[in-house]
Amino acid sequence: MTSPAIPHEALRLSVAPMMDWTDSHCRVFHRQLAPHARLYTEMVHAQAVIHGDRDRLLGFDTVEHPVAVQLGGSEPQDLAQAARIAQDWGYDEVNLNVGCPSDRVQAGRFGACLMKEPALVADCVAAMIAAVDVPVTVKCRLGVDEQEDYDLFHAFIDQVSAAGCRVFFVHARKAWLQGLSPKENREIPPLRYDWAYRLKRERPELTVAINGGITTAEQVREHLQHTDGAMIGRTAYHEPYELHRMDVAMFGGELRARADLLRGWRPYVEAQLGRGVALKHLTRHVLGLFHAQPGGRAFRQILSEGAHKPGADWSLVERALDATSRELRPAA
Repeated sequence: MTSPAIPHEALRLSVAPMMDWTDSHCRVFHRQLAPHARLYTEMVHAQAVIHGDRDRLLGFDTVEHPVAVQLGGSEPQDLAQAARIAQDWGYDEVNLNVGCPSDRVQAGRFGACLMKEPALVADCVAAMIAAVDVPVTVKCRLGVDEQEDYDLFHAFIDQVSAAGCRVFFVHARKAWLQGLSPKENREIPPLRYDWAYRLKRERPELTVAINGGITTAEQVREHLQHTDGAMIGRTAYHEPYELHRMDVAMFGGELRARADLLRGWRPYVEAQLGRGVALKHLTRHVLGLFHAQPGGRAFRQILSEGAHKPGADWSLVERALDATSRELRPAA
C-alpha cells in the first residue's frame, strides 16, 4: 500500500514537533500567527496513546487544522493501533519520529537510533499505512554517529518509501547518539542542506521538506527552490513573529501588528481560564512575541512574574502589552 499524498502547497511551511513546547495552547497561538502553516504535536509514544490519558495527550482545538500527530515507537502493531486512534481523534496526518536523539528515547528504542534499522522503520510505516486512511509521514535525520555516507541516507529513504511512505521531513543534520545532548545535536553536527536537495532531485516522486536552522522568510524561499517545504523549529517558538512573517511571505496577506495577533488569541485564552487552566501554561508560549522590540523585556517580565499567581487573567496580558506601547510613546 502507498500512503495518501499531501499536496505540496500544504507543506510549504510547517512548524516542527517540539517536546514540552508545541502543546495545544502553543498550536492555537501559532495558528493565529500562521493561518496556512501545518502544525505538529509534540512526540507521543504509541504506548501512551494506547494506554494513557487521550484527552491530555491527543486533545486539540478545531482551529488547529491542518494538524498532525507525531508518534514515537518501534513496534509496528503498537504504532498501527496508535495511528488508528489518532485518526479517530481527527488528526490530518500521522508522522513517525525517526530523528530524536535523546537518551530517554534511545532507551526505548525509538527516535534517531532507528536510522540504523531501516527495515524495522519500513515495517512500522507499512503497518501504520495499512491501519489508516490519512497520510503517514516520516521525520528523520541524515544519519547517526559515524554515518557520513549520502548513499546510506538515500538507501534508508528508499527502503522506507518502498513501504509506502511518500513524504519525508529531513532534519538536515546527522545525530550523535552518545556524547551530545539533544540541544547540542541541534547545533553541533553540521547542516547539509545539499543532501536533502539531492534527494529531491534523485527522487522527484517523493515529497521532501527540509528542517534545521531555518530562521527567516528569505531562507524559506531559498529552500523552496530545491525542496517541497520548510519546517520551522525553535524560531517559531522563541521569535514567533517570524513565523507570521513567513506565512505572509509564502501565502500572501498583510502583516499584522503583534498586539493585534495576541488579542486574536484572547477568546481561546479566556475559554481555557474558564476550564481551570492557569494563565502561566498559556502565556509561556508568547514570551518571545516582542523579541528585540521596544518594551520586549518588560512584556516578558510582566508575564513571567505575574502569570503564575492565583487568579491571573487576561488583564495581565493587557498590562504587558501596555508596557510595549509605552516604550513607543514620545516623551512628554
